[in-house]
Amino acid sequence: MDNIIANNEYVLDDFNPPEIARKISLRARELRLAKNLTQEALAKRSGVSLGSLKRFETSYEISLKHLLQLALALDALDGFHDLFQVKLYDNLDQVIQSTKKNTRKRGRNG
Repeated sequence: MDNIIANNEYVLDDFNPPEIARKISLRARELRLAKNLTQEALAKRSGVSLGSLKRFETSYEISLKHLLQLALALDALDGFHDLFQVKLYDNLDQVIQSTKKNTRKRGRNG
């Protein structure tokens, strides 16, 4: 198996959850400012408390529910629809192989 960290296509920050959270927060703030919204206005529009929004923009912490509410208010939900999608096939050979084997219905314990 290839070492994905050794692959030059990736930046190590892409595998660092706190750094990913920071980048998401910064992009949300940039989008808020691009839409000329104050924190107060976005909080009111999204239904997220002002304190939660401020904490998100400063310490990058937010619940998934509130993150989705902010994304909806900023018209930025598109990326969430593809999150955790199972990639079915990369090529025709995989399609043929999939018809030959049983697919798992449950995960294994442990």
